[in-house]
Amino acid sequence: MKSILKITAIVVLYSSISSPTASAQLFETFKREATKLGLSNSGGFSQDEAIKGIKEALTNGVSKGTDIVSKLDGYYKNPQIKIPFPTEAQKVESAVRKIGLNKQADDAILSMNRAAEDAAKSAKDIFVNAIKQMTVTDAMNIIKGDTSAATTFLKRTTSASLIEKFTPIIKASLEKVDATKYWGTVINAYNKIPFQQKVNPDLTAFVTQKALDGLFVMIAQEEGAIRRDPLARTSEILKKVFGK
Repeated sequence: MKSILKITAIVVLYSSISSPTASAQLFETFKREATKLGLSNSGGFSQDEAIKGIKEALTNGVSKGTDIVSKLDGYYKNPQIKIPFPTEAQKVESAVRKIGLNKQADDAILSMNRAAEDAAKSAKDIFVNAIKQMTVTDAMNIIKGDTSAATTFLKRTTSASLIEKFTPIIKASLEKVDATKYWGTVINAYNKIPFQQKVNPDLTAFVTQKALDGLFVMIAQEEGAIRRDPLARTSEILKKVFGK
């Protein structure tokens, strides 16, 4: 992944340089890095095509990650990102299951994950916009950074926007999939158990944050896939730029 991200950063740098000499030198660097990945220019692609191809490759990785989590069961049936009860409410889950409310607990978990899947559909545009607005400094940090530098960049540049966009969607989704009702049933049952300290975590805030955490996990995995299979092609420009 570091190599493909380095090429991406080089392309971003190239697009910000107006000097023909500097641009030519940077493109030569691009070709050297591409060769290290087993790519070649035997098909004859231009500098503009290289820029378009690399940006499209990175955007495709981001898009695929969001598509995966936004599908039915994208969160719920993925043990890596499945949203559980909030940490402070796990004692609630344990207690209500002991009194026979397994279905209610299961319904609460399912509905939280359904809300996250619903909200994830809105993330793609925010990620793509962040890629388009990468600065020279961002690119240099990716070059110098570790293999998670791109994910770190996306977290830094999109988290605030994602939280702002996700929160109302999550809140509406929780209502739509009856999460609030299921959650209320479980919490109310727990709070009626004698000698228990009453709890009521902010469900919207919790699901929003867990939805984002899961989304970044999948984005990181897609970046890893780019590293392992940089020749994945979904368009003619990618076939031309990344063709052997």
